Amino acid sequence: MKERIKFPNPLKIPTLQQRIEWIINPTGFMEKAVLEYPDLFSTSTLVSVNHPQAIQKILTNDRKMFVASNETNTILQPLLGDYSVIMVQGDHHKQQRQLLMPPFHKERMPAYSQLICNLTEKVFSQLPQNQPFQARNVLQEISLQVILEVVFGLCEGERYEKLKRLLTLITELFKSPLSSSILFFPFLQQDLGSWSPWGKFLRRRQQIDELLYAEIAERRQQLDPDRIDILSLLMAAKDEQGEPMSDRELRDELMTMLIAGHETTASAMAWGLYWIHHVPQVREKLLQELDSLGESPNPMTVARLPYLTAVCNETLRIYPVAMLTFPRVAQERVELLGHHLEPGTPVVGCIYLLHHREDLYPQPKQFKPERFLERQFSPYEFMPFGGGVRRCVGEALAQLEMKLVIATILSRYQLALFDHQPEKPRRRGITLAPAKGVKMVMTGERVRQEERLRELLQL
Repeated sequence: MKERIKFPNPLKIPTLQQRIEWIINPTGFMEKAVLEYPDLFSTSTLVSVNHPQAIQKILTNDRKMFVASNETNTILQPLLGDYSVIMVQGDHHKQQRQLLMPPFHKERMPAYSQLICNLTEKVFSQLPQNQPFQARNVLQEISLQVILEVVFGLCEGERYEKLKRLLTLITELFKSPLSSSILFFPFLQQDLGSWSPWGKFLRRRQQIDELLYAEIAERRQQLDPDRIDILSLLMAAKDEQGEPMSDRELRDELMTMLIAGHETTASAMAWGLYWIHHVPQVREKLLQELDSLGESPNPMTVARLPYLTAVCNETLRIYPVAMLTFPRVAQERVELLGHHLEPGTPVVGCIYLLHHREDLYPQPKQFKPERFLERQFSPYEFMPFGGGVRRCVGEALAQLEMKLVIATILSRYQLALFDHQPEKPRRRGITLAPAKGVKMVMTGERVRQEERLRELLQL
């Protein structure tokens, strides 16, 4: 019989209670745990650390002292498949990541920037004035259109519309802590027909798969070297042995980009709009910076604005969409913050608790973009996109989209929060999202001060 690994600083609450609290109220669970053990604590299944030096040790020794095991990522397998870059490990992971990196490189961002601005205007121009709407839903519509066009080069047609509808439906299945629990408890994953939650998920996934494989087959028959969408670039890519990606590998990477690439960004942008309108001086300062560029500035110039960047960083700090790094497993006996981890010990970096450390971020519950103008944070102090060899591949696109969508909305439209009740974080699948979806109202189009002055002078 295999000997049970002894974890350091174990929490004193029963295993089932830990699991339920983690699913229902993840931020409350983490904040309670860190009061008991500030830098490192253990649940019944893994060791959680939030000290930057410990996180650095784990991530910089990836594939040596620690490895990312696909066994610790089983929660994502039903959504993403076995061949997703998130699921594979070792040399296979390294190869997949090398194939995925070029389409997401910063050099490609200018090609995507105008598309993001145009899609934002298109969606927001259709919103009725003085009627409440859920910002997260509207922003998900934008981020889904962006990812479909960037990944597939699709912006219209029957397949595009079907994919858009099905991806929205499949992510909505995990929109609350209760519905997300099906991912955490495998015994709930029973296909009891199309009416059952898991049965509904499997049928929607099957429909998405049919569309993805149809698109892949069509592209293989009609290879177009001039296409610059990510699917075309991935299909043209070859590994070190000169082999292209298989249909199954392409499908799993596409699902990863489609699910992770629009859900997370939509939540981050919704948080951004919430904080900008919840703290009026932030909105005023941001509008001054945007107005300083004049009319119709280059989108890449907008994306480099320092205060806009600080606002987006502070949004990603205070409620990071991803709460944890990908789990690693100790390969040897390791010392971490004075504790000894035995071989086989699973360990995660807790991004949420790292971002709420008083010694790094004084008054961490307050939204203060200035902290990102006053000091530089290391990749192990601020890490909304994870770190090490498992750092999010789509980071540059997500940051660009967040900045340009927020800048476009603020520059062109007058918005207000529908009510002044604080927005709370809530589990959505494996991510952290605004519980009420950030209810807002559009009061009209924004008129810049210079335009208003010009109109008065003409009178």
